[in-house]
Amino acid sequence: MRKYEAMLIFFPSLEEEKRNQLLDRFKGIIEADGSISNVDEWGIRKLAYLIEDIKEGYYVLINFEGTPEVIKEIDRVARISDGIMRHMIIKQD
Repeated sequence: MRKYEAMLIFFPSLEEEKRNQLLDRFKGIIEADGSISNVDEWGIRKLAYLIEDIKEGYYVLINFEGTPEVIKEIDRVARISDGIMRHMIIKQD
């Protein structure tokens, strides 16, 4: 398994309960075929540029180990989820 880092940016208007449900869904995807080493919720931060006329986003950083299939599933779910503004997954050395 390889080490990865995923940054998820949620819409700031998303309710805390829905955000936690969506975050739990991502955690479940990772833990099904890998392991999570750290989840760091940064909270609401200012974006570098406007996205759909929104100035802020709720940032969550997840460090984990997983297979390429886990990455594909996280990417697929992040693309179809209405609560996710942006996401990025990076393989760590």
